Amino acid sequence: MVESDEPFWQMAQHALHILPWALGLVLPVVLAGALLLHLLRNRALSTSLTVLVLVPVVALVGGMVGISGFMFTTTLTTTLLVSLLITVVTVPVAILLGRRIAARTVWEREARARERAAEASRRELVAWISHDLRTPLAGIQAMAEALADGVVSSPPEVSGYAGRIGCETRRLSAMVDDLFELSRITAGALRLTLSAVPLQDVVSDALSAQVPVAARKRVQVLADALEWPVVLGSDPELARIVCNLVSNAIRHTPPDGTVAVRVAVADGQALLTVEDACGGIPEADLPRLFDVAYRGTAARTPDPDSAGGGLGLAIAKGLVEAHHGAIEAHNHGPGCRFEVRLPLAAV
Repeated sequence: MVESDEPFWQMAQHALHILPWALGLVLPVVLAGALLLHLLRNRALSTSLTVLVLVPVVALVGGMVGISGFMFTTTLTTTLLVSLLITVVTVPVAILLGRRIAARTVWEREARARERAAEASRRELVAWISHDLRTPLAGIQAMAEALADGVVSSPPEVSGYAGRIGCETRRLSAMVDDLFELSRITAGALRLTLSAVPLQDVVSDALSAQVPVAARKRVQVLADALEWPVVLGSDPELARIVCNLVSNAIRHTPPDGTVAVRVAVADGQALLTVEDACGGIPEADLPRLFDVAYRGTAARTPDPDSAGGGLGLAIAKGLVEAHHGAIEAHNHGPGCRFEVRLPLAAV
């Protein structure tokens, strides 16, 4: 029994003998690695994983060298070669893994930010549309009750109430159409049939539709073109883009102002610009012009001449991008300048 215990005690004595060496060499390496990880906490994740891999390898090598008394025996040499091989294999894997994890983390963070932005946009849209729908509905209900109760009886008054009910109904219909169009764009369900479309015909038809509105506001609408290009697009959607931009320009231009529509060819693309006299927009608001339901004003009551719910510019942007084009807005002169670039049709 005594003889069987001797190897155990010899191993225990040997372990107690090498323990100070191991702690003296391994512990500083571990502490240095922990401090280095703390200092690199804001650096790339691949760097931290590389340090995390190297710390135990360096600690192991240091402990083995210290225990051997710096005597490079065959066993120590073999251990060092194995440690070197482990380092060569694990460090590149740690770098690749760190980059993958970092890229995935960034993607997830951006995805969460997009989801929050989309949810905020949906809440804002619901708030705006709820108000804008409630206002004409309340007016229609009040006028209908007045007609039903006989409060309004004279033919001129009845005719006036009927006209106002018709106006509010058209506004509601336009808002529903805008919502449907916007839902198609945001859901990716918009499918365009592209063909060669003369931009002159599109601009002419759109301006003709806006003449009555401009006349009521005493706003002059001018059209000018250095060249009338033929673009690759869908006629109804292109007309909707021009109508929305011109309607928005007329709505924000004061009486006796001017709205200018210009067409040219620049950088191999058709360039359509709409300039108004709205007085300019704060630079901080320019990036939000094409946001859903953004009007740039704190007023909640819509303009009587406005049929939509603040969706016109958002729809215009979606339709332009569906044509593989681009739309921008800048302050220009007495107002704003909207620039639309569309691809030319192959001749």
